[in-house]
Amino acid sequence: MTLLPRIVRWLERGSVSLHFHYQSSANMCTKNRRLRVLVDMDGVIADFEGGFLKKFKARYPNEPFISLEDRRGFWVSTQYGDMRSDLCDKAISIWESKNFFIDLEPLPGGVEAVKEMSKMENTDVFICTSPIKHYSYCPYEKYAWVEKHLGPEFLEQIILTRDKTIVTGDILIDDKPDILGVEPNPSWEHVLFTACHNKHLPANPSQRRLLSWADDWRAVLASKRQ
Repeated sequence: MTLLPRIVRWLERGSVSLHFHYQSSANMCTKNRRLRVLVDMDGVIADFEGGFLKKFKARYPNEPFISLEDRRGFWVSTQYGDMRSDLCDKAISIWESKNFFIDLEPLPGGVEAVKEMSKMENTDVFICTSPIKHYSYCPYEKYAWVEKHLGPEFLEQIILTRDKTIVTGDILIDDKPDILGVEPNPSWEHVLFTACHNKHLPANPSQRRLLSWADDWRAVLASKRQ
């Protein structure tokens, strides 16, 4: 009987120390937890728009084209189709062709940024990209592009999916303004990467934007750790 009050006092003291230990561990987990960053490929680290325009002009030298300054809207084929109906299929034929994706040039600073963030402590980086439905060349060439520019170690970090909403992550850096899918509330924050087709969109206070890879992408990642 005389032991019971002592046990109660010990437990009371222990509960206080455990409480402080828990708070300390919680703070540590917040600071050191792994961050998962999803990086789109076309229009973010690979110059899809520039590559398309170059090959369109080469294949159809007598057809009208849309300069990068005049590009509006995510879908290239839609804008070309609005200019003349048959140009829609001609535009699509460019990225359905062999060597289109593998020949894309890296966007300035993109490869360097991805390599740097992959070396950050407690950070997992994945290339999250959507293959086109005409799959004869696209999936293989996307893998080959990543190996060529990011290295063979990144082949384990590729996610090919038509629906990015089902992929779990903290941040998705993507040039597509509206990313929709079966999951209405994706786990990631969509950070809009500025491209020629979306730079004219009005600012959205609820969506952060990277103007280029020269912008402070490190601060965006740091903000997700707080």
